[in-house]
Amino acid sequence: MDKMNCPPDFRCPISMEIMKDPVTIVTGVSYERKNIEKWFFVYNKKTCPTTMQCVESFDMTPNHTLKRLILAWKETLVAPSSTSSSMPQPLIKHDEMVSLFTALESSPFKVSSMKKIRAIVELGDETKSDFIRSGGVEAVVGMLINQFDNSDFVSFQACEEALGILHLLPLSKQDEKSFQLISKPDPMRSIAIILQRGSAEARFYAITIFRKIAKTGFNWNSLIEDQGIDLFKSLLELVYDGICNKASSYALEILFEILSSSKKSRLKAIEAGAICILIELLPDSNRSKSEKMLLLIKLLCESPEGRMAMVDHSLGIPVISKTLLQVSNLATKLGVKILWQVCNFHPTERVLEEMLMHGAVKKMVTLLHLEGRLSSTKKKVLEMLKMHCNSWKRHQCFPCDLKDYLGVK
Repeated sequence: MDKMNCPPDFRCPISMEIMKDPVTIVTGVSYERKNIEKWFFVYNKKTCPTTMQCVESFDMTPNHTLKRLILAWKETLVAPSSTSSSMPQPLIKHDEMVSLFTALESSPFKVSSMKKIRAIVELGDETKSDFIRSGGVEAVVGMLINQFDNSDFVSFQACEEALGILHLLPLSKQDEKSFQLISKPDPMRSIAIILQRGSAEARFYAITIFRKIAKTGFNWNSLIEDQGIDLFKSLLELVYDGICNKASSYALEILFEILSSSKKSRLKAIEAGAICILIELLPDSNRSKSEKMLLLIKLLCESPEGRMAMVDHSLGIPVISKTLLQVSNLATKLGVKILWQVCNFHPTERVLEEMLMHGAVKKMVTLLHLEGRLSSTKKKVLEMLKMHCNSWKRHQCFPCDLKDYLGVK
């Protein structure tokens, strides 16, 4: 059925859907019965949704004439006249989309309107571009900010639907206007809160938007100052949940963008439990995620607090030791850097013993024999072996030939 060519009077003013059971209220306006009943008896409204006139009677009269006209119109669609002409589909979509987000601010049915806008935007690149050109981003972002002032569930749901639209957009610096609108403090704050409290689907929309923004070199400092440790908790929760691999991977990428650009942010991430979560997830992660997690751990271990968290975790040294020569060349390189950071600043007896007992020392010896491989890493390996060989040489598993190589007696 060609809903897009439907006469406007056949649509319910509330849902914008073709009516099946039209009824007329005292103001003379017709609505789909279930929609106007919901307006009056669920939302407890005492006005006409179209005219906003106060109504004293909630009586509804079936509009049989309108119903017959709608049915007759539907029948003409079964065998349309060959001479009939229709407007180009993109133009029809444009008109509907513009009417939807033009009335967005005043509409009491924002969730329904958002879903309709999203359905149009999802049709393809042409409708996305039309949405941006026609001021859709301004309308949706404006609604997102305004609705966050309300604390009711429906308003929050409308904000989630807004992210459902925005996550479909490119949000690159090529589309500078859209990027500037969304990357302002108020929209970013709203997105961060949905990342913390939203549904699983809405959290995916939020993390997708953040990932696109992160690729532009966005400065996260103001958002971190506003949200503090809660931002890192929500990102780490996505990583830890593992329900959606894509969302988890995106969260790791955003954490890297934030942590690599700001040393202060690393302290908040450590406070949020980043080291603990990453260490616990690392053994069961695939190659790509393992490399991302090791990269984050390396960044965090550049600070004293990060190294201390690493050392204090009972699985810290064992897990990093296991990654050497097992996951990938990059993982081995990162693992060596992490152990080097720990050995340089926290060479406690327990740390050195764990490195020996869990195979890190043995694997480092193997690395020395892999000629031409990981040459930049071999230097750190040699430094660690020379620095701590006096502690390790007492153990039987310390290779004798390595003693000669290092000149240790």
